[in-house]
Order: sequence, then structure tokens, then C-alpha cells
Amino acid sequence: MDTVAIPDITNYDVQAIRSFFPVLKRAVHNRPLIYFDNAATSQKPQEVIDALSNYYENYNANIHRGIHTLAEEATGAYEDTRKTVQQFINAATTEEIIFTRGTTESINLVAYTWGRKNIAAGDEIIISEMEHHSNIVPWQILCEEKNAVLKVIPVSDAGEVSLNDFQNLLSTKTKLVSIVHASNSLGTINPVEEIIRLAHTQGAVVLIDGAQSAVHLDIDVQKMDCDFFAFSGHKVYGPTGIGILYGKKHLLEKMPVFMGGGEMIKEVTFEKTTFNELPYKYEAGTPNIADTIALHTALQFLKKTGRKKIREHEKQLVAHATSSLLKMDGLKIIGTSQNKVSLVSFVIDGIHPQDIGVLLDNQGIAVRTGHHCTQPLMKRYNIPGTVRASFGMYNTLEEVDQLIIALQKAIKMLR
Repeated sequence: MDTVAIPDITNYDVQAIRSFFPVLKRAVHNRPLIYFDNAATSQKPQEVIDALSNYYENYNANIHRGIHTLAEEATGAYEDTRKTVQQFINAATTEEIIFTRGTTESINLVAYTWGRKNIAAGDEIIISEMEHHSNIVPWQILCEEKNAVLKVIPVSDAGEVSLNDFQNLLSTKTKLVSIVHASNSLGTINPVEEIIRLAHTQGAVVLIDGAQSAVHLDIDVQKMDCDFFAFSGHKVYGPTGIGILYGKKHLLEKMPVFMGGGEMIKEVTFEKTTFNELPYKYEAGTPNIADTIALHTALQFLKKTGRKKIREHEKQLVAHATSSLLKMDGLKIIGTSQNKVSLVSFVIDGIHPQDIGVLLDNQGIAVRTGHHCTQPLMKRYNIPGTVRASFGMYNTLEEVDQLIIALQKAIKMLR
């Protein structure tokens, strides 16, 4: 990765895009905010903030149960989001779209429902060495409970998984493969379509963790042929507290319920309860109405801005950052795959990542430091953590240049 091609894009008005994000106008430590922590959560455009306020100001009501005007308006807006998500990931039907609190809850839902019903002693589950803790711990719990086996695809020095290694782990005992689409620590985009195809030859079900990919890549769950796909609203310029689980309808229909309560029932007696149809079977209780409605606005904002243009802009940012960082003495990039989303993680000889993060924050630059909820991956590289700069639609090349200048200052102070 000695040379990095920087794409040439036109007709992308980043300053106009920045004007929609009010937080970007603020200062941090008397410096203009440079926000490079988009992989943790993206900032929200004014349209999304307004959608939240509009719900609470004008039609706040519980959904699905009321016949009055406010309830009908809230229900309509809430279900519009389900339609928008269906289109966003190209699911076959809205019945396959389950609202959760986020990617973590979506993965746990599958582990506690499909997993508990279908995993038995001696069965095998495959994940990768680059997984977020949210895609490790639920499967560990399930394997311990069922006396099943958790297998791990190793990661190369470049931060990639090998399809040969994956095939060597696959067997007739493999019941589930759960793998991240794009690594939150490395940026690596995994070859999920081929992984899914290979897994299906053994009859295994595949869950794709799309927490990092949904905002950067075009997602087509039907073309991908994944059985489950999970992502979070707050990483696609939407609110926190709203997530998505996509599941193939025939799988969702056979899975047991996750939580009991209102909405997920059809009829309740003390003798027996019958459960609601999809997708409400998995949506017990009063949901996160406001944030779900605002997610519709976020996805529309992405579409209106132009996902292809955003993607090319982000490629330009990560290429410029990579080429600039590689010129710095003692700096090593962790995750050097040529196929990455727009983030770069690095370590600097003799300096702890947290110290770098503090000094960058003093200069108004927000980055993420630490293990990024991927402790096994950090152990694989024998490092305590990394500094991670992750880019979004509103970041600029000038901000990347400011990061390099700030890093040079920080290194000078710490050495």
C-alpha cells in the first residue's frame, strides 16, 4: 500500500452538505470542530432533528392501538419508515423488517430465538477474528448454553479473511455463520456474498452485521442472499435507539418470540396466548416511535444527497488520509486492505493511542481511541488499541490536512 489512488469527483458540494449539520458549527477547546468519529455515530442533519421535534410537537401518540387522528398519523409515519427501510436494503416485503434498538439487539434477537431453537450440542457457529463484541458474546453465550462449538476465521496481517480458511472451517456441523460486512476497526469490506454462498452449500444460515456497511455501501439483501442483516439508525445519520433486523420471512415465521407483552400478541387468555403476525411478533411494547419516524428522514436525506457521490467523496477522504499518514515516521496503519470503507486506524511507535486522542481533542479533532469493542482483534495484532479516524459525507480534505498537522504536534509533545 505504498501508493494510493485518489479518486477525482465533481459536483459534490461538501460545504452545502455541511450546512445541514448544526453541530459542525460549534467549537471545541476554541477550535472549529473536526468530527472524525463517524464509525461510532454519525452527526444528524437538521431535517432529522426537525422530524423528532415535529412528532413530539404535533402528533405525539401511541401507535397501532388508537383510532383517533394523532394515533393514526403517528402509526402512518412509523410504518412509512418500515417501507423506507425495505426499499433501502431491497427486502422482499415489509414483514421482513423488524425494529430493534440497534445492531446489538438485532443480533441478540437472532441468538435468543433462532439460535435457541436450532442450535444443539456439537453444532458449530462460525464468526471471524475481526468481529465486534456484539457479534461474539451472544454466540459465546449460546454455545455455552447448548454445548455447541464457536469457530473463528483468522485475519491476515492486512486485515482480511481468507475464503480458503473459511472453507476449511465449514462442515456439515456448521449451522450458523455470523460475520461483519465491514470492520469497525480495520475498515475491511468482507466478501460476504461468497461467504454466504459457501455457507449455504452446507445448509448453514448466515447473519451479516451491517453496522458499518449500511451507511457506506449499497445494500441488497436479496442479491446478497443473507438470511439475516442487522444495522443501526444512528450510523446512517439517524437517531440513536432505533435499529433494524432483516430476516427472511420463512425463518422469522418459524422462530419463537423474543419478548412478551403488548403488540406482539394476537389473543391472550390465562390458558394460552397466540402471537401476532410478522413483523409485530418481535416488537413487544410501546416502541421507540419518534426515533423510528426520524430514521425515515435520515434515509431519505442519504438518498437525496446521492449515495454514489457520497461514496466517491469518502473514498477520496480515506485515500488522502492514508497517503498522508504513510509519510509519517513511526506510524503504522492497522488494516491495509484495498477494499475498505472510509476509516483508517493506526498506531504510533512508543505512544499510547489514548494520549494521541486527548491531544487531538485539545485541537478540536474528535477521533476514537482504544480497542473499538474488538479486543480479540487487538490481541491478534499485539497492540492495546488504535487511533481511528472515520469519515462521513460532511468531512473535507482540509480537515484531513488539519488532522495530519495536529498529529505532528501531538507526536512532538509526546516524544
